[in-house]
Amino acid sequence: MARKLVVGITQGDGNGIGYEVIIKALADERMLDLCTPVIYGSSKIFGFYKKQIHNIDQINTNVINSAKDVHQKRVNIVNCLPENVFVEPGQATAESAKAAMTSLERAVEDIKEGYIDVLVTAPINKRAMAGEGFGYTGHTEYLEKQFGVDEVAMIMVCDRLKVGVVTGHIALKDVVSSITKEKILSKLRLMKNSLERDFGIDAPKIAVLGLNPHCGDGGLLGDEEQQVILPAVQEANAEGILAFGPYSPDGFFGSSYGKFDAVLAMYHDQGLTPFKALAFEEGVNYTAGLPIVRTSPDHGTAYEMAGRDMADPRSMMSAIYTAIDIFNRRADYDDLVENRMTIKMPDTEIKPKGGRIIE
Repeated sequence: MARKLVVGITQGDGNGIGYEVIIKALADERMLDLCTPVIYGSSKIFGFYKKQIHNIDQINTNVINSAKDVHQKRVNIVNCLPENVFVEPGQATAESAKAAMTSLERAVEDIKEGYIDVLVTAPINKRAMAGEGFGYTGHTEYLEKQFGVDEVAMIMVCDRLKVGVVTGHIALKDVVSSITKEKILSKLRLMKNSLERDFGIDAPKIAVLGLNPHCGDGGLLGDEEQQVILPAVQEANAEGILAFGPYSPDGFFGSSYGKFDAVLAMYHDQGLTPFKALAFEEGVNYTAGLPIVRTSPDHGTAYEMAGRDMADPRSMMSAIYTAIDIFNRRADYDDLVENRMTIKMPDTEIKPKGGRIIE
């Protein structure tokens, strides 16, 4: 059996629903049979939100100064915030933004030191953190810099659907200029490697979406499909990546997504809107390309629900489960590579049907 992992969980914005979904997710004692959770935040805030939640039995907590001192059979809380920390449920404040930054920084320090095995991040308020000098548009960009990798990919995952994006947290007006053949190819390579190493999928098939309505209608509504996206798909095929498309986005999620192992969308809302419509309650945000495993729920701070016992913990639970699964799959994959073992592929050769625009 896989060993019991230490799961680091950042508090996110303490005025949002982060603590509520964390508490509800960890309330089932069976979670402690699966992992050792470590929350980075405040025992005071934890206690405040716990009182707002009904039907929660006693949760055995262990307040510590460092993840080195975890208790294997309790929910551990690293007190990394000031003792006089103030909570204002539903409000975006400078204090809550600073606390979210501190929580994230401490968790990253500990995973670099090996005190925790995987990282699960609760939702943050990007605008509030930017106002306090965070300097990044989100967790993904921050972690990319912290771990010194050239590129990462945001992939939204659930059991039946995995969606990556070429461009992430940028303004819609900047999307077209940011989409290049090289960037699409880079994301396809990264997704292929992650699907194989992190999700155990052999020869993954990746659908690539177009950018314009009806994939440009032969150039009438834009030529990015013909000039940029299609050449990227063809070059990916030449490298042995099973990329298909480009597909017209408006009809793809209604009929075709189940035929593929993953989907590469051109921009944030093009991919995340249908994903959340199909899998919001169980969806997980995964950062592919990092040397560590990081997941997050697929929702935001939901200030309108904060402190009202309305938050659904299923996405947070899925984020914890997914992080553990990826860590173990990655370890198994790396062991196979290290031992020079090979995975026998089917005799039937799979050939992409890419190389054409599909409206």
